[in-house]
Amino acid sequence: MNNKYDFKTIESKWQRYWAEHDFYEVTEDNNKAKYYNLEMFPYPSGNLHMGHVRNYAIGDVVARFKSMNGFNVLHPMGWDAFGLPAENAAIQHSIPPAKWTSSNIAAMREQLKTLGLSYNWQREFSTSSPDYYKFTQWMFLKLYEHNLAYKKDAAVNWCPSCHTVLANEQVVEGACERCEAQVEKKQLEQWFFKITDYAPRLLDDLELLTGWPEKVKTMQKNWIGRSEGCQFSMQVSNSDDSIELFTTRPDTVFGATYLVLAPEHPLVKSLCAGKAEEANVQDFIKQMEFLSDVARTSTETEKEGIFTGAYALNPFTNEEIPIWIANYVLMDYGTGAIMAVPAHDERDLEFALKYNLPVRIVIENPENPSIEVVTEAFADDGIMVNSAGFNGLSVEEGKKAIIKYVTDKKIGKATINYRLRDWLISRQRYWGAPIPIIYCDKCGTVPVPYADLPVILPEDVAFRPSGESPLKYVDNFINTTCPTCGGMAKRETDTMDTFVCSSWYFTRFASPLTNDLPFTKEAADYWLPVDQYIGGVEHAILHLMYARFFTKFLHDINMLSAIEPFTNLLTQGMVLKDGAKMSKSKGNVVSPEEIINKYGADTARLFILFASPPVRDLEWSDQGVEGSYRFLNRVWRLVNDYAANIKDVSSPDKWDNLDEATKNLHYKTHFTIKKVTDDLEERFNFNTAVSAIMELFNALNSYKEYPQQDYRIVKEAIESLLILLTPFCPHICEELWRVIGYNSSIITASWPKYEEEALIQAEVEIVVQINGKVRDRIKVPTNLVEDDLRQIALDNSRIKDLTKDKKIVKIIMIPDKLINIVIK
Repeated sequence: MNNKYDFKTIESKWQRYWAEHDFYEVTEDNNKAKYYNLEMFPYPSGNLHMGHVRNYAIGDVVARFKSMNGFNVLHPMGWDAFGLPAENAAIQHSIPPAKWTSSNIAAMREQLKTLGLSYNWQREFSTSSPDYYKFTQWMFLKLYEHNLAYKKDAAVNWCPSCHTVLANEQVVEGACERCEAQVEKKQLEQWFFKITDYAPRLLDDLELLTGWPEKVKTMQKNWIGRSEGCQFSMQVSNSDDSIELFTTRPDTVFGATYLVLAPEHPLVKSLCAGKAEEANVQDFIKQMEFLSDVARTSTETEKEGIFTGAYALNPFTNEEIPIWIANYVLMDYGTGAIMAVPAHDERDLEFALKYNLPVRIVIENPENPSIEVVTEAFADDGIMVNSAGFNGLSVEEGKKAIIKYVTDKKIGKATINYRLRDWLISRQRYWGAPIPIIYCDKCGTVPVPYADLPVILPEDVAFRPSGESPLKYVDNFINTTCPTCGGMAKRETDTMDTFVCSSWYFTRFASPLTNDLPFTKEAADYWLPVDQYIGGVEHAILHLMYARFFTKFLHDINMLSAIEPFTNLLTQGMVLKDGAKMSKSKGNVVSPEEIINKYGADTARLFILFASPPVRDLEWSDQGVEGSYRFLNRVWRLVNDYAANIKDVSSPDKWDNLDEATKNLHYKTHFTIKKVTDDLEERFNFNTAVSAIMELFNALNSYKEYPQQDYRIVKEAIESLLILLTPFCPHICEELWRVIGYNSSIITASWPKYEEEALIQAEVEIVVQINGKVRDRIKVPTNLVEDDLRQIALDNSRIKDLTKDKKIVKIIMIPDKLINIVIK
């Protein structure tokens, strides 16, 4: 017997064995049910953190469990390798991004392997490899071919320090989330993907995602932001120009007392041209360039604006109303202009009161019909007033009536609007996939031919301290030949948003060695959609939305049968220490390498899976790690103690004539099989599954003291214990499987099935409570009728003493589990 649990030797031994025998390599097999299990691939920063360990350990349990249940499991890993950190390293340490990235990938790959994760490494790829970004460029060309990629001038969030465009989500309180420089607004010609064409389907198909958390679907729904309303125009006074407006409250048009335009609206300059207000308007526009869209629309930001000097005609009241510009109206939502109805919109009222603009009630509050001075906007249902021939209509009736009126008069129409904006993919960075576009003076904008892909990112570049992309200074990259006319031409120097690379990577895993296409349809249709996707909730909007958009597009061009990329989604919680997210600045980082070196990968995995349900945040506990390590040592000793006695024992066809202690262990074994199976299959309650395994261990340990042990039952219990523990702690289970006499890998063992007969108990233990507090436990026959159970509990000597001279108000019973006696 080997009493020492030498995890270092055991774990390295079995990791080598699994790799040498290609245990996790799979191919399409139409005779087996497939299961595609995927964790969001990491950015190769160079070091794993505990959040990584949790994410990948969760995924590994799912993959191993499904494999042991007979599924053909695809469980791949790759690298989301483009991005700013590599460029920063190049600038700070004079390391080429490709070299820095490659080195980090090698380090992280080894770290992942020390965790014993069941990855199919034969399918590994990096998004920064030309073999991969060739097809990211292919995706761009396909979108361009279908009029879904286009270039236009746009006001963008510009970081003057990083010299790049930022998405709204990358701007935090007006500053760049990476370098904290003040973000500016800048007009640049940018490439966009027309994701808005897919807005209705992206919204409607959320109903198909029954395996996604409701909070994630709600976040996506709100981001897409479907609004039903009315679009019409107001004529600018003394001008041929008109202003297009969209409103979700057409019932309030008679209350519009001023218009507000976004400072970027194309009419603003002409509206104030030559007027006394022109200089002040230009100053205000300049101020807005330093505010992000997020800051401008925040409820905490004070509403600010300025009068343009121009007026528009409200076609419903025939009144001239002033045209203002303000910080809270954005050009990229709706038409970039709103009709302001201060009596019935809180933002408009705040603005009107600040600038002394008229407030007119047009929806009467039924609970306060006589109000004259508006101090709070009324936005609920009411009755239309001061609205000419529409007076007396409810809000909903009024909306329909106004829309019919503008439609009949041909001055407007019913419209559905979306908050979702087209996806700006241009980045003025070096370390990204080059956009495959050529500019020719004769032919204009010309896409790179598919046969010429990939457009290779040059590696011999000089980085500038400012962070400015060096691509625009690489002559042999910029200067090229027009594929249409053969004349001199220039390449696009912008690279693609890294989200483009991660929007289709899950399809590449289906056939990563295909050279002429991103993937083969046959392989993709076998594996996709991904059955289980696992990652952080921080990706709930952008990454998941873009992946859904790409999947639908690939479906539309007959590359995929799937219309959604991920059937089930699990968003795991963070790993905290001392109540805060781990970070170097807080000094609360726990290194996975240190834990693995001190306790082993199985201990690290067990603790991180046992300490909290996957979807909740996990508080790091050194004592919890120690406890997990002690448990594995106890399992090691117990199995080694029993090994000689159970090696050659065979199980009977039928379990007969078992004494009570043996029958209880038999019951506990099958109860645990059912519990762990249910927890892994239906709920992903890994913590309660581990707890059940620990209880089975305790039952085995107690049975060890029983003088008439039945080694057939012991063998069944130990085999079940090891198989159930394998998804969590594969190394120790693999070793102990050999210790008890098996020559095959436990990974190939079938998941145990529980026997219904074994779960039938002659007796059960009932908890007896008084006023909700546990006072005793009693053993009674299973399925005892309530009257008999009540009497047995009341006859119990301890319960008699505690209820003496007390009035029993009621007795609450849960069959075969609990009885609660309420007294006073």
